Amino acid sequence: QVQLVESGGGLVQPGGSLRLSCAASRSIFSINAMAWYRQAPGKERELVAGITSGGRTNYADSVKGRFTISRDNAKNTVYLQMNSLKPEDTAVYYCNARTVVVGGYMDYWGKGTLVTVSS
Repeated sequence: QVQLVESGGGLVQPGGSLRLSCAASRSIFSINAMAWYRQAPGKERELVAGITSGGRTNYADSVKGRFTISRDNAKNTVYLQMNSLKPEDTAVYYCNARTVVVGGYMDYWGKGTLVTVSS
């Protein structure tokens, strides 16, 4: 079991930056992968960025070059640095942790943090 708490969301103007944090209730050292997802009003939840325990990262095409995911195992925290924000980045951002279990995997989710990009 792992509880995830996101923070750092808010209102920002287009072109601005925000850094989201996801604090885990236990060590993330052994968690296979962590990721950020987002869900905009009326749309399905989508993967924004992911990072494996080995540090490999992947990004949605829409955020490549603007967003950076990182993890600090010592602080049990994953970050999402978001630069050059656009109105279409407006969404609730969710932290996800995936662990491998017998027969498959287990997903854990935070409650989300709202990011609003607007002038």
